[in-house]
Formats: sequence, structure tokens, C-alpha cells
Amino acid sequence: IILIYETGAIFIDRDPSLFAPILNFLRTKELHPRSIEVHLLMHEAEFYGITPLVRKLQLCDELDRSSCGNVLFNGYLPPAVYPVKRRNRHSVAGPQFMGGRAGPVERAPVRRSNTMPPNLGNAGILSKAATEEKVTGPVSDPGMVRIVCGHHNWIAVAYAQFVVCYRVKESTGWQQVFTSPRLDWVIDRVALNAKVMGGSLGDNDKMVAVASGTEIILWAICPDGNGSEIGVFSLNVPVEALFFVGNQLIATSHTGKVGVWNAVTKHWQNQDVVPINSYDTAGSFLILGCNNGSIYYIDVQKFPLRMKDNDLLVTELYRDPTEDAITALSVYLTPKTSDSGNWIEIAYGTSSGTVRVIVQHPETVGSGPQLFQTFSVHRSPVTKIMLSEKHLISVCADNNHVRTWTVTRFRGMISTQPGSTPLTSFKILSLDDIDGHGGCAAGTEIGPYGERDEQQVFIQRVVPDTDKLYVRLSSNGKRVCEVRSVDGTSITAFVVHECEGSSRIGSRPRRYLFSGHSNGSIQMWDLTTAMEIAGKVDIKGPTEEELLELLDQCDLALTRTPDMSPAASLTHSSRNSMCRYTHLRPHADQSLQNRGMKNHRYRTGFLSSETYCSLYSKYVFFLTQLMSRTHDILVLVSLT
Repeated sequence: IILIYETGAIFIDRDPSLFAPILNFLRTKELHPRSIEVHLLMHEAEFYGITPLVRKLQLCDELDRSSCGNVLFNGYLPPAVYPVKRRNRHSVAGPQFMGGRAGPVERAPVRRSNTMPPNLGNAGILSKAATEEKVTGPVSDPGMVRIVCGHHNWIAVAYAQFVVCYRVKESTGWQQVFTSPRLDWVIDRVALNAKVMGGSLGDNDKMVAVASGTEIILWAICPDGNGSEIGVFSLNVPVEALFFVGNQLIATSHTGKVGVWNAVTKHWQNQDVVPINSYDTAGSFLILGCNNGSIYYIDVQKFPLRMKDNDLLVTELYRDPTEDAITALSVYLTPKTSDSGNWIEIAYGTSSGTVRVIVQHPETVGSGPQLFQTFSVHRSPVTKIMLSEKHLISVCADNNHVRTWTVTRFRGMISTQPGSTPLTSFKILSLDDIDGHGGCAAGTEIGPYGERDEQQVFIQRVVPDTDKLYVRLSSNGKRVCEVRSVDGTSITAFVVHECEGSSRIGSRPRRYLFSGHSNGSIQMWDLTTAMEIAGKVDIKGPTEEELLELLDQCDLALTRTPDMSPAASLTHSSRNSMCRYTHLRPHADQSLQNRGMKNHRYRTGFLSSETYCSLYSKYVFFLTQLMSRTHDILVLVSLT
């Protein structure tokens, strides 16, 4: 809708609520935002080309922004230097090795998900690896951070063709320790083990592994930072999850392949199982949720082999009553006590949207887990599930729809009195980039993150090309904080990891959010502090309205050095109008006369460039005449 004056003057506005404070500024040189967001008002002022107003609003918009971040900002790691290229070596995979790179693999049309075990980082999700295109030509965005994972006081940062490991000490802070050679293919998965138990590697007590396609490379890292390649292994099918269980490196594929590297025997074993949809770990056990509705387990620490064929000993633990595919798994081990033994609780979700909880009593080890609870609240396949000390959390494929329940426990064990009760329902909307420029799927998982006996959080990245993340409680969806890149670069990967505290008495581990960026940098955020101050309101310094009132007393120059002399009247400043066209919208740079008009409601129509510029030239005349001719009739014309 536009306004047409009877003399022919035409006025067009895009948003009356935004233009009202702008019109008031043109008349009085005073700005009253009226609860309108400053950055929206600034964009509108830029559209009209009102430079003095734009400069003031820019300062207000940057009130809480700094290249040093806010109180939650904890550190910055610059982009890593490109390493030298790796020399080619033959893969080590025993009799299962197939030379060359595997071609496309036919995959069953099943939904795949994974619940991340704590302290294993985003080792892999059985969901999107099958559709991620393997790059054989020039790598796009080679300096972009693809995956970040952590273990103890170490983090591993995967770029397109190499991985870098960092270590933190209280005295020296974060330091780069290891950089892998540059590979010939793009890294899809990364796993880190910063505490190898038992001294199985001799003096080397750290391991890092990467996977791309069917191949896996494993390095051992010495205390001085030098690394040696342990071997190259092949799963024969694309690796969709890569992680450590104790000293054992595990690789899985939804097609039904499991690969295990044993740190003691230095042996790589490939095993065919039922098609896998999800996994979790519990102690030395690898728990698999499969397409046939069964839950299997493998004790990878003991590395048991069947006598007849030396295959891994895969044992069926439980079968779903309806035999729906197990699309999400979460295992909770209760504290082990002398009188109750070990009580194992498993929550799982199915392809039909059902959520079930099964329990293993110490007294009924021989009979297997018993069905404890069933929830039928999802209408889409369950993609994530987490059973913690106080909550049961499930996420389905409907735009990450989350349902949560409170869990009642007696002496640490789940109880039916009064039982689990519904807590809340919300969504974690997160859009993915179909071109892959927004990062790697394994590096942008929403969570939940955190230890199972603590408050867990979701990390929400709404759109791929953004510099902002939202941290939300997994139990109720409430916002803990939001973090914004200190250098304005897009966030391409993130992970929440708890680093050990110092050796001082009373020191506790602290939780951090690590964000990887499109320029290759790593930024760190203190979530422990964020959790402590969440919900507290503390106004510091001038508000935006107070700052605008102060800025009315001075003019702002491009150098951002205020001129404290009285502001010159806008009526003495005029320049020739100029129209610039960007998507058929002109940006005028012209100081208008100190006149105004009454507030009316109108919207911008869709006009051609020539018509828009012609109408805009009549805009100034309309402003000067309307206030003195208020008794005239305005005609509303709808543009179609």
C-alpha cells in the first residue's frame, strides 16, 4: 500500500513501525527506538541513506560486541599452518583389505542416528555420512574447521586434509602439540584418546585417528609432540562412526560392519553384523542398535573371538517387542555398590517413534534386561536419546522435536514410584547446508552434551552460515546463553567438552564450548560460568536508549571520534539525491529537510527501478507539504 497526495506527491514506506522513529529523527534530531531492535532500525536508516542516524545506530549495535568477546569468551586459537603432504602407504587390514578406494555402496533406506557417549567427542553419527560426497578433485574450503573433539585436557581439530591436536595446562594455556601430514582425501571422522591405559604403546600415551571413505589412519603421539603412524586400516565400506572404547579403536558402518583395533595385540579385525542404526558404549562394552529390532553388545576390552572362525563374539542383549529398528541408544550405568551390584539401564528409540526403557537387575543377569517403561509420544523416528541421572530426553526426526521426562530414582536406581513424568516439549531447529559449505555433519551435532550426572545442554546452530550459537538446557529447552564469533566468521563445527581442573585442592573440571570457524580458528567459551549466571539479570553501563540520548549532543564522524560541538541543523545540509539499485531497492544518500508527516500504516509495493526512483524524487516534496495541508484527503492505493 502507498499514499498518494492529491497534488501527485507519492510516499512509499516499507515498514511503518520502523519508519516512525526515523521520521521523528528527521523532524527533531532526537531518536526514540520505542522497543525496536537497533539493528533493524539501522538497516532501515541505511535504506533511506540517513548517514548521521546510521552512525549512531552502529555504535549502539556494537555496544556489547568486542573483538575480545564477552565474559564467556575464554580463548582463541589461530588457524593452523598447512603441513607437508603425507607419503602414501599401503593399508593394513588383514585378509579383508581391498585395494584402492571403494566405490559407491548401496545402502538400505533406513534412518540412522547416534547418541554420543560422554568424553568421546563427535566421533561419528550414523546418519549423514552416506550422503556426504567424497572430494577427489580440489578441496573446497580447505582451511575450514570440519570437526572438533575432546578427551581429558586435549582437543583434536580436523580440517579438510589434516588434523591438529592441542593440549591445555594451567601454567601455559593451550598449546599446539601435534599436526598430522596432509592427506590426499577429505577427513570425515576423527577420534582422540588422550589417556591410553596400561602402557600398551610404550612411551606413547596418546592416539588420534581419522577416517575418510573406507580408510582409517591411526597415529601415536609421543609426550614431546612427535607422532608416528601406527597403521592404515580399511573397513571396506564407508566409515560412519569412529571412536575409542578404552584403548580400542572402533569403526562402524550402518551396512553392518564393525572394525576393532586392539592396542595390545596391534590387530585389526573386521566383523559383519546386522545393519547398524545406532550405538553407545558402557565401560568396555560396545552396544549396537540394529535394523532388525535387536540390541547387541561386544566386549571390546577382552576382545573375545569365536573358536571356529576367530570372529568377534557378538551377543544379543534384547529384542524389541515389535521388532522396529533401534534408531537411538543410551546406556546408563548406576554407581556400583556392594549390596546392589551393577544396575544397567538402557533407553532406546525406534523407527516408529517409540521410546522404551529396559533395565538389567544384578539378580537377573542370566535372564537379560526387562522392559521397564514405554512412551509413544513421537510420530517420527527417534534420532537421539539420552538417559541421565535425572532426565530422559528423546529427539525425533520432526525438526529435532524434543520430549523430556523426569526420572525418579531410589538409591541411585530408577524407580516406578512415582515414576517418570512428562516435563517439557520443544524443538531445536537446525538447518543444514546442502552444498556442504556449512561444515561436516559429524562436527555440528546438537547434542545433548555433558556428563550424565550433570545438567546437559543442546547446541543450536539455526542456519549454516552464521556466527551465532544458542546453548539450551536439554531438560527444558531454556536458553543458557548465546555465543557470537569474536571475529565475525561463520561457525562450521562445535563441541562441548569438560577439561580437568588444576591439581589444587578444591579445583573442579570446567565445561567449555569449542567452536570451529570458516577461517580455521578455534574459539572457546566458558559454559561453567554461563550455567552459573543463567537467569540472572544485571544491567551494566548505558542502555541503548541512554546512549542514544547522549549521542544527540554530538555529531559522529567516520573516524568515530565524537565532535562535542553543537550539532548543525539538518536544514543547512543538502546534497543531490542519488539512487543505487540493489535487488530493485534504492539506497538514497541525502539529508532531508527538518519536516515530517503524520504516522500512517503502509507497506512497500513491488515497483520497477525507474518507477521507484521517480517516486522517491517526490518523497521530499511530500514531506514538506503534508504537515501544512493536513486537512486534505489521502487516497490509499493497493499495488498488485
